[in-house]
Amino acid sequence: MEALRHAILYKGSNEFSKPELIGTIVLKLRLMDYNEAKILIEEAIKRGIIEQKEEKLIIREDLLKEEETREDVFGEMVDYIAKKLGWSHLEVLEDLEKFSERYGDLDKKIIAYLYGLDKGIDMSKFKDKLEV
Repeated sequence: MEALRHAILYKGSNEFSKPELIGTIVLKLRLMDYNEAKILIEEAIKRGIIEQKEEKLIIREDLLKEEETREDVFGEMVDYIAKKLGWSHLEVLEDLEKFSERYGDLDKKIIAYLYGLDKGIDMSKFKDKLEV
């Protein structure tokens, strides 16, 4: 979702045509490849972060900010786990990826929470930040 924020800052507006938004993310900002940008936009439309009005895509900045806040919680959890285990951020992410295979399509924050518990870490400080 951070790519959407960068696109708004680059253009100075939250209104785009679909090709313009993809072009901004892929060619001008070089944040993703074409398929990743297309998936991001489709996902943002499903979540209501991008509103589609005829040929215009309008990024709802209020919802984008909420989504970015949720993503920050995951990063905070990974940092906390890495610190407690004495591992690097990358080591935790790699092990978390393997761990997540057990749980299928659960939210990544919930998986990180369960992973921390599985490793014997007190994750209670994140309990209120989870949406179940």
